[in-house]
Amino acid sequence: MIRRWWHAYRGLRLGTRLALGLGVLSLVVFAVVGTVLTAYMRDYLERQLADQMKLVQVVQSKDAAEHGTVRRKPYYGWYTAVYDVSGGSADLRTPAEVPADSRALTALAQTMARSDEDLTRTVRIDGHGPYLLRACEVEPGVVLVSAAPMGDVEDTVEQLVTVQVVAFGLALLALVVLGRRMLRRGLKPLSDMASTAHGITSHNLTESAARLPLRVDGRDGGQEVAELRTAFNTMLEHIDDSLAVRAEAEQRLRRFVADASHELRTPLMSVRGYADLFQYAAANAPGERERHLARLRAEAARMGVLLDDLLLLARLDAAEVEAPLRWEDADLTELVRQAADAFRAGHPEHPLTVTAGPPVVKLRLDPQRIRQVLDNLLTNAAVHTPAGTKVSVAVSVTADAVRVAVTDTGPGIPATDRERIFDRFYRVDKARSRDRGGSGLGLAVAGSLVRAHGGTIELGGEPGVTVFTVTLPAAAL
Repeated sequence: MIRRWWHAYRGLRLGTRLALGLGVLSLVVFAVVGTVLTAYMRDYLERQLADQMKLVQVVQSKDAAEHGTVRRKPYYGWYTAVYDVSGGSADLRTPAEVPADSRALTALAQTMARSDEDLTRTVRIDGHGPYLLRACEVEPGVVLVSAAPMGDVEDTVEQLVTVQVVAFGLALLALVVLGRRMLRRGLKPLSDMASTAHGITSHNLTESAARLPLRVDGRDGGQEVAELRTAFNTMLEHIDDSLAVRAEAEQRLRRFVADASHELRTPLMSVRGYADLFQYAAANAPGERERHLARLRAEAARMGVLLDDLLLLARLDAAEVEAPLRWEDADLTELVRQAADAFRAGHPEHPLTVTAGPPVVKLRLDPQRIRQVLDNLLTNAAVHTPAGTKVSVAVSVTADAVRVAVTDTGPGIPATDRERIFDRFYRVDKARSRDRGGSGLGLAVAGSLVRAHGGTIELGGEPGVTVFTVTLPAAAL
């Protein structure tokens, strides 16, 4: 039974449970207050009655000393008896006003014979109800015992208990009803949060562009609820941002897979086509065979470069794998000169100017990867600009960084393409033509390698001028 009640209680709403808990606590408080108040009132009335009996016994003691017994009639319902206790027993003197069952009075008289102070005791006399007995010594060997009914005291206490029960019951009922309303109003912000949470659960989060437009607002509930509301909305903002990042990552992954498939499909189709040509006799002529084999090797090399770049990017992106860099002390100025010489040999139609800055710039880096960054930037300038376009490389050194700027005076990069210029497989040429471009991984690889060195790469310039600036931290490297 108790377990069933407990489960039923746990199934109630929080406001109802708090109201019931408040009611139980109030009931305990009322019970304690009522008990203490009733006990105090009973004790107070008994002390008042005892003081009244003491005053009455002063007169009765004089009467008993003069006449041997009390001749003055006591109050209505009171009893008075005089006992001789000199012989070790209590002998009642007559005439006396005593109840039919006077054993309690006699026992108190015997006890008074062995006491030096007046005695008071509460007893219940058969057929008469509760009485307050008081015994005092009239003279040596003589004891006066008076009995006063406590009916009025009991009636007063019962009336007090009745008033307390009614008053406390009404107060408890009002407290539970009004308290439940106040608690329901105070907990309304929590209900709003629960409704918002239910709305979120019904929201489709599997969509790539899923967002959470729901938020909790309001100002009621106090500081604690306001803090909870703020934390709840902050959590929703975090989830919203995470969903946005996930959607962007999914879009980038789809775009990456599509571009990678597109890039790999072309050389594979070329390899298949040239392989099919060997089935024909004309293709087996020495001249034709060598030409086809050269094309096969070129397409295979192109696929190898593409796969190497993809593998490098994957290794750079993997947080659990150490970046594939071989650190050593190298001269950045010398690497710039080597890249410039290779550029002049491969692209003589683009005049190149080198501003090396300091003759020697020693840094701790991976020479091969930094050289790859420089080659990619220079090649990008040559591939995407017409013949005769001037290209320049400048090295500058500050207290905490070394900068390499690659500048060309070509047509520039449109503003709409600048934000995605470092994305993988992204080309400004939307037609995906390869007569003037590579796979679209050069700038992505360059950016990843620079970030692996703890540096940054930025695109600057203006219409007619394109500037790629590589910044490497001198202290870290």
